[in-house]
Amino acid sequence: AAMAHGHGPGRCRCCGEEAAERGAAWGLYLRIDRQRLQCLNERREGSGATVFRPWEERGDRLHQFFVESDDDEELLFNIPFTGSVKLKGVIVMGEDDGTHPAELRLFRNIPHMSFDDTAKEPEQTFSLSRDPLGELEYPTKIARFSNVHHLSMHFPKNFGAETTKIFYIGLKGEWTEAHRHEVTICNYEASANPADHKLEQITPQTHFIS
Repeated sequence: AAMAHGHGPGRCRCCGEEAAERGAAWGLYLRIDRQRLQCLNERREGSGATVFRPWEERGDRLHQFFVESDDDEELLFNIPFTGSVKLKGVIVMGEDDGTHPAELRLFRNIPHMSFDDTAKEPEQTFSLSRDPLGELEYPTKIARFSNVHHLSMHFPKNFGAETTKIFYIGLKGEWTEAHRHEVTICNYEASANPADHKLEQITPQTHFIS
């Protein structure tokens, strides 16, 4: 007879492997450019960076790894990556009380975003549930997040407290190394020579084929 797959005092090997696989899937925190990571309205400077850590350590409450908002309940993270990311899912873990964020708005490729910029339409919005164990995964619309160099996460409100607290943010997806030559091509195209466009200005209806 097949044995029941229970969890006794000794953890079974397959569950350990499953946890390791799941942990690896949430490894995008390793691809964050931490030198340029920003968290706006954080009460303690640098605390925003501590919520991006290994999935296995999401429940670590000993080291005070959390960020709390300062003036009001809003928090805004600017997260630059070291390459191109395909973002597939997000976890947001907080307390089981009013400080837990109630909404998440995601923006892509808007570096140095400010609270003024959050008036823009986000790529995706999530209504969050309280998740004190870091178990709820919010899947993204992958087509909108398939070439992300910079991710902004805006938490506009919580469940009624004066400040917002976040203990862990998980980012799941794939990472590709940045190609240096792409940057050069973009720069070249962006700096067009005004002399090239003189003919078009004089005769807008005519198209010359060289």
